[in-house]
Amino acid sequence: MNELQHILQAFAHSQKSGQRTVLATVVQTSGSVYRRPGARMLLLEDGQMISAISGGCLEGDVFERAQSLMFYGGEPMVVRYDTTSGEDIVFGFGLGCNGVVDVLIESLDGEVAASQMSFIQDCLQSGQVGAIATVFQVEGVSDITVGSRLMLKADGTVINSISNAVIAQKIEKNTCDVLEAKQTCVQSYTLTPGRVDVLIEVIHPLVPLLVFGSGYDAIPVVQLAKNLGWQVTVIDDRPGYLRSDRFPQADQILWCEADHLDSYKYLLTPQTVAVVMTHRYLSDLAFLKTLITSPVRYLGVLGPKRRMQQMWDDLAKENILVTDAQKQRIYNPVGLDIAAETPEEIALSIVAEIQAVIGGRRGGFLRDRPGSIHSLLQEPCLTLA
Repeated sequence: MNELQHILQAFAHSQKSGQRTVLATVVQTSGSVYRRPGARMLLLEDGQMISAISGGCLEGDVFERAQSLMFYGGEPMVVRYDTTSGEDIVFGFGLGCNGVVDVLIESLDGEVAASQMSFIQDCLQSGQVGAIATVFQVEGVSDITVGSRLMLKADGTVINSISNAVIAQKIEKNTCDVLEAKQTCVQSYTLTPGRVDVLIEVIHPLVPLLVFGSGYDAIPVVQLAKNLGWQVTVIDDRPGYLRSDRFPQADQILWCEADHLDSYKYLLTPQTVAVVMTHRYLSDLAFLKTLITSPVRYLGVLGPKRRMQQMWDDLAKENILVTDAQKQRIYNPVGLDIAAETPEEIALSIVAEIQAVIGGRRGGFLRDRPGSIHSLLQEPCLTLA
């Protein structure tokens, strides 16, 4: 279960038990920081803190500041934590990160604030990407409030609580652009009387992972993927292996013959990632015939390069010619090079490679990465109007 799922689950429980809740959201950062904009932490009346917005340094102060909102109500507030000064290590929060973090703290008792929770839940359950634009700073504008939002679903549905129609229209346009690019960013809007700053955040659905094969080495792949909150389906034609007691964490186990496309074709979407690891050559080949031409964004194939080359040759004999673009989506041998030997280590390398691919990274050492580790995700929306 990922952190958004934990937050949603805890929020749903708090609603049933009548507990008051406050949500803290990172809305803007600069310099070296631990979490990116969009990171959330749920604070409960009984003292629980679900998830985190830093490495553990800011949470206590945020909790103290949230008490007044939790018990007495009030307007959302934005708190800036500036650790760029060397003296912060002694006199401040001791982060030593040399960065700035702006945190929006708001009570979830209000309809506008709580509506984002329903929106996020819808995105996760429907498997559709969405975007939330949150106003977190207002200067000189009287009819826009901190915490007001515009939410956009993939089907074009708009949920808007921003009262200024002119700004709302601009924000909606920019949110459409962000939704298409699938890149969270901060956007500033300059008006005649002042300025408005908005976090436009992409809400990604759960990653759907298809594991073709139910051998012993598929078990840790499923376990690791579920720890990340992914939605996992295990597919095989061996009922003796494909059992719920072997894969208790899987969301679905699907028995089907490899060449029965109709049994699993509906699962092959542009959001899907897949790993073929049946350990049987003919089964792998049959699955590949379907998967190669499917829209899945990642396709990993277990086995050495010479085995994969034999598959290319056999596919060519059947007049199945693989394009360069299709080959780019195929990762074989599957996994990152981390000297993996055991099933658990191999599973780690596979899941890590999938995360790198869907995150747009190459899986190298962070020490060799120039600039900030989040630099690709910290760019402002320079192309937005």
